[in-house]
Amino acid sequence: MRGALRLSISLGSLGLLRLLAAPWSWSLAASFGIYLGTGGWRYLYVVARTAKRDLNGLYVLLRVKIALYQHTRKRNTIPSIFAQTVVRCPDKPALVYDATGETWTFTQLDQLSNAVAHWALLQGWVSGDVVAIFMESQPLLVALWLGLAKVGVEAALINFNLRRDSLKHCVGVSGARGIVFGAELVDAMLEVSVSFGQSMVRFCAGQLGSDTMTSLLAEPLEPMLASAPRTPPPCTNSKSFSDRLFYIYTSGTTGLPKAAIVVHSRYYRIAAFGYYAFRMRPDDVVYDCLPLYHSAGNIMGVGQCLIHGLTVVVKKKFSASRFWEDCIKYNCTVVQYIGEICRYLLAQPVRPCEKQHGVRLAVGNGLRPSVWEAFTTRFCVPHIGEFYGATECNCSIANMDGKVGACGFNSRILPNVYPIRLVKVDEASMELIRDRRGLCVPCRPGEPGLLVGRICQEDPLRRFDGYASQEATKKKIAHNVFQKGDSAYLSGDVLVMDELGYMYFRDRSGDTFRWKGENVSTTEVEGTLSSLLGQADVAVYGVNVPGVEGRAGMAAITDGSGRFDCETFLREVQGALPPYARPVFLRISTHMDTTGTFKIQKTRLQREGFDPRQSSDHIYFLNSRAGRRTMFDPYPPRGQSSNPYPGKDTASQVPSDGHCITASQVLSEGHCITEYQSLCITCYSTYITVCMRPPCPCISAACIQNSNVRYWGYTSPWILHP
Repeated sequence: MRGALRLSISLGSLGLLRLLAAPWSWSLAASFGIYLGTGGWRYLYVVARTAKRDLNGLYVLLRVKIALYQHTRKRNTIPSIFAQTVVRCPDKPALVYDATGETWTFTQLDQLSNAVAHWALLQGWVSGDVVAIFMESQPLLVALWLGLAKVGVEAALINFNLRRDSLKHCVGVSGARGIVFGAELVDAMLEVSVSFGQSMVRFCAGQLGSDTMTSLLAEPLEPMLASAPRTPPPCTNSKSFSDRLFYIYTSGTTGLPKAAIVVHSRYYRIAAFGYYAFRMRPDDVVYDCLPLYHSAGNIMGVGQCLIHGLTVVVKKKFSASRFWEDCIKYNCTVVQYIGEICRYLLAQPVRPCEKQHGVRLAVGNGLRPSVWEAFTTRFCVPHIGEFYGATECNCSIANMDGKVGACGFNSRILPNVYPIRLVKVDEASMELIRDRRGLCVPCRPGEPGLLVGRICQEDPLRRFDGYASQEATKKKIAHNVFQKGDSAYLSGDVLVMDELGYMYFRDRSGDTFRWKGENVSTTEVEGTLSSLLGQADVAVYGVNVPGVEGRAGMAAITDGSGRFDCETFLREVQGALPPYARPVFLRISTHMDTTGTFKIQKTRLQREGFDPRQSSDHIYFLNSRAGRRTMFDPYPPRGQSSNPYPGKDTASQVPSDGHCITASQVLSEGHCITEYQSLCITCYSTYITVCMRPPCPCISAACIQNSNVRYWGYTSPWILHP
């Protein structure tokens, strides 16, 4: 029975009893009893369990909302807020660069960003112009976008893993007038430099030979910054708190990466929510091993430095073997993670240093319940700050009280205080399901649904700034969601809420899946693979691998000629796609099922995954450790064995430890895969000799000979090498 009806019946009974002249005490007791008897006790149970959490959440929400209002009224920007931080702690370390050991104080960071601002003005750039930044994580990247922002120039933070078409696209959609690239990415720049044209000015951060600089039409950046004034630039920036700060690229739900707009108020909101929700302190030292082209690393991490005065240690590249040693070396108290990072740390050998640190808080997203408890227990990290949110979304949530597995919550007592909802969608098409009034249907506790957030452009908490592309922005907005005439942001993610209002990530809908901490656009990968294969039909989708976070990429490819060459294809894929976007599994088919509108049907492909029992198609796995590609022919000529190693008996084909290797061991522990291992059809599992319940009692020559799984490639970018 719904709460409103229950309350109406209870109040009606109270009025009736009073009409019959019953005493107040009897009437109230009877009314309360009716309320409890009709299910009201569940609501009171929820109130008792969540009141403290909700009050804390309301406090954080109000604190951030008031700060946003004040900054909006004063027309502050991130550079002006940073200037206030510099005044508070001028000589305190702001950024520490682990790669060189260099420490930048707040004053030094301010002065370098001033030099960047003067340099930008010297180039003739004005407020509203865009400059692309393409370099690996380092403090200079922060000084660059901060200095550009001081004169109103907007940075486009390019993912340093991108190559060729994706790189050209990201620079192009930003409308950048110039690009600053790191010398470490010279090979990527050489591949695309010609396509930029001579109108785009280029600057190199780092040392390159004169011939290379000439071929790139680039100028060295450091001498220009060294000669630029360190004083604040002239007041040429007329931007306000609601204007654009920079662009961060996200794959969104379809197509090539989109340039998500980050305004000054959004930057502040994300950083402030993290600071207050997870009770960070001014004396905290943050270990930031996430890439700075991401909002997690650049806003949730570096934002604590610029806005709240925390010291942030910038790690060029995550290292599982050095993680805890770094935390001890720099006296870190807060670390950042994505789910995979915690799993990588758990896969490391036990070391004394893993419990000798002073880390009290780990902040991030994607932490599975099993990894969560193992992580906190083994490494003695008392608090986990799990959150959910995309760069551009207006429906971020946070797990403030450490509920294992939850990525956040929304109050069941006062749900409208923070207007987000889970709404029902069609599982096949992901279209919103609507009621007779044309409104979206909210999910009940336990029902998975699409997360949406009501849009109000006048409210910094509720606004949706979208992307550089207006067309892409429109695709993320739905109308008539909560009520007639409203608008809401579509997250593209399926979550489920429990009775207490805790939310749990369930799935990534649409044409995107998450792998290795990155959003992978299936449309982009399909286009690249199809081009490499002469415009063959290609379907790309994510598949679940037991024990591994995210979804591994799988590509179904049409090959009617039977001439598919694994080695050649792998080499081309490695040159065209970043590591996280390369398919882990291949499925080679003679034809592809399509709809009446010539769209490839992925539902069946996703359902079948890489289960060889579901199809006679050849399935390949990106083998991580084998010295060469294993060639078990699933259809050997009559009378011939499929065993490529004549003379080997069946016992030699069984792994020495007597059981199959699980998928999670292959991906996270990096076990060697010998050429004698193959899929066990009888007990079925997922990979290579994958058995879900080792030891495998049924492995035999028949299993090996009947397998239709092959392995393609021998170098996996997904296995972590510390």
